[in-house]
Amino acid sequence: MSLSLALQNVSNSRQEMTQFMVDMLKIKAVNPDDGGNGEYQRAIFVQKWLESRGAKVSRFDFADSRVSEGVRINLTTLIEGTDRTKTLWFAAHLDTVPEGARELWNTDPFNPVVKDGKIFGRGSEDNGQAVVSTLFAFNALKNLQTKPTFNVGFAYVSDEETGSKYGVIPMVERGVFKPQDMAIVPDTGCKDGSEIEVAEKSILWLKITTKGKQVHGALPSKGLNAHRIGMKFALQVDELLHSKYSESDQLFDPPVSTFEPTKHELNVDNINTVPGLDVQYFDCRILTRYRLEAVMKDIENLKSKMEKETGARIELTPIQFEENVDPTPINSAIVQRLSRALKDLRGINGKPIGIGGGTVGLYFRRNGINTAVWSTLDDMAHQPNEYCKIDNLVNDAKVFVHVALN
Repeated sequence: MSLSLALQNVSNSRQEMTQFMVDMLKIKAVNPDDGGNGEYQRAIFVQKWLESRGAKVSRFDFADSRVSEGVRINLTTLIEGTDRTKTLWFAAHLDTVPEGARELWNTDPFNPVVKDGKIFGRGSEDNGQAVVSTLFAFNALKNLQTKPTFNVGFAYVSDEETGSKYGVIPMVERGVFKPQDMAIVPDTGCKDGSEIEVAEKSILWLKITTKGKQVHGALPSKGLNAHRIGMKFALQVDELLHSKYSESDQLFDPPVSTFEPTKHELNVDNINTVPGLDVQYFDCRILTRYRLEAVMKDIENLKSKMEKETGARIELTPIQFEENVDPTPINSAIVQRLSRALKDLRGINGKPIGIGGGTVGLYFRRNGINTAVWSTLDDMAHQPNEYCKIDNLVNDAKVFVHVALN
């Protein structure tokens, strides 16, 4: 009876969920690492909504001088269960990436548009859908007169897009989340919701700075072309890593480690100058069977060899160095509860998978918390014309209610 009432509550909230999403997306929450002012105002918006529904909200503020308010806000609220020794957490993040090239958008990315059953706007899918679906799952559970078996917690965190330094990481350090807890992170998924992410690859973002000697383009022998040396070194790194770390694991999509040269910084402004400085980056997503320390040691050995051969100096700076942990067991309680919900509500069998992307699930798993990363998505994150489907808002909330009660 409780489940039926809660599911009906979610169904009846469809219009309210849509309006809440539109209002929330109007509040810019671009991460300061990407040139924004952060998610403070959006967090306040969520906090006020929770408190208007009778929630007792805990705030965890972490100082950040780059944002005008001086702090990054994280929120939690709990529905107490009959067993208060452990908590089932639903964790969504409040920050977004920038809109990118504005000319690629058909609408204003920060003035949401509802059309054809979708809500268009930056942050609608990543991670606004999770914020709204979990909030309205909370609302449905709060309105019940019966307690869940154990605590059900809701966390709305900052800084997920650039490393969680002002979000989940310090919250874990403060003991907000306990090893006996379990979690659902609605931050990746597929169109029918059948994929349950139980594993993530390790992440290495590497900055490579090559230093030579800048001279006139007509007199290259008097200088040391950092660009040429940097390109040669990058190609050697690319070839080594792909050949040495080539094993596959079919749990993951793609099943192999990936090593991609990506960003390249401007070295000189004009054509007729030999660059004395060259800066480029690699984005590496590495199967957990390999240790990041071993990968870095191989790159360091290549660096030493290149420096001896050319006379250039090469600096290696890890921008992200996230060693991941073993997958969440397929037979764990959280995966089983989520699988039952998908079977009961949608008639589908959940399929455990691993991904190359990173979520806050990493930090939960590191703390011993069995975590499933799941939602129903069209994979529009970080793209122009990002949207979420209103049906997904409603139906994902129903799944969360089912997980909490069953």
